[in-house]
Amino acid sequence: MKLFPFRLCLVFLLLCAVAYLLCPVAYVLAQEPAAVITGAVTDSETGTSLPDAHVFIAVSMNGSVTDDAGFYRLENVPLGAHRLYVSIVGYEPQALDIFLREAGVHTFDFTLQRAVVEIGEVEVTAERDERWQRRLEKFISLFIGETPNATHTEILNPEVLDFTDKMGRFTARASETLVIENQALGYRIHYFLKEFAATPNRTMYDGEPLFEEMEPSSVEERGRWQQNRSEAFHGSFRHFMLALLGNRVEESGFVTYHRPPSRENLTGSATPSGQRFPVDITTIIKAGDDEQERILDFHGFVDIVYTQEVEDEAYLAWRGRGGRPKYRSSMILLENGPTVVDLKGDIVDPYGVTFYGYLAFERVADELPKEYRPWH
Repeated sequence: MKLFPFRLCLVFLLLCAVAYLLCPVAYVLAQEPAAVITGAVTDSETGTSLPDAHVFIAVSMNGSVTDDAGFYRLENVPLGAHRLYVSIVGYEPQALDIFLREAGVHTFDFTLQRAVVEIGEVEVTAERDERWQRRLEKFISLFIGETPNATHTEILNPEVLDFTDKMGRFTARASETLVIENQALGYRIHYFLKEFAATPNRTMYDGEPLFEEMEPSSVEERGRWQQNRSEAFHGSFRHFMLALLGNRVEESGFVTYHRPPSRENLTGSATPSGQRFPVDITTIIKAGDDEQERILDFHGFVDIVYTQEVEDEAYLAWRGRGGRPKYRSSMILLENGPTVVDLKGDIVDPYGVTFYGYLAFERVADELPKEYRPWH
């Protein structure tokens, strides 16, 4: 057996320690146990199996379709919070929020109800095309976004969309899954849109995306995608949550403040006061019922300022504000009270946090799959 000199061993150990400190999260994730999810999808009335149903983890790259017997299987599912989504043409989709606390095989069966097909208004084609095109452009700006990444993102099948715009309320409905190609980040997204509604003051949409990595055409394009993905991640809410859970908020470039609510507006939603105060970040994240979860809990608003990037010019135009760009600033609100998060920063209730400011400006074109990490 060969013996290494003491100095060489010491240098090796020091290098290992440095690598561990520089990339602690990547090390932990590499050792993290994973689960398997299986189950069956059937018709709720007849009990017959439903082949070719899409089953996937929302906001991820992990999905499958049921076989001829209606069975599905998802491998390598990380422990923690997930939304399991099932969809097939002719049936109402189903979503199930789950929290995997241990490895092994977990079974979730689904029984789907047949969808009621609604017949829309019959319109003259030329008139519909002109008005529909204007509404499509409005939908794209509200749903895809107005960031630089949005200019490189395209809905490949916009013909499946239908719109209404009445009494200050703009809505959209998709008869099929939206297929979105993001040439800025290198993802093709299958977006299962359930609901979209926008008013002059608020945009709300409910749906589940399944991500698929695109094949780059060159080494340069691969490098551009990697750079854009890293920029999209840094300063994002997921980045903030991972920093919060790792007690590295300031080291990650975030400065936080508490802003108490001043009143409730006509819709019943709270509005922030003009004053803000430094917040002890450890007070807004608490222990959960077990070691796998935490509770995000605060009253009023939390300001999140990301000091590593300044506002984009498109954001200044979106806010209707001139002047020099400032650090990227956002606010978050817990409209439904305390919400559970897992150790990967995923919110158990996907709609448990409301965003304002820069985080509200970024839409589908800046979204990354939940498993993405820049240090992988």
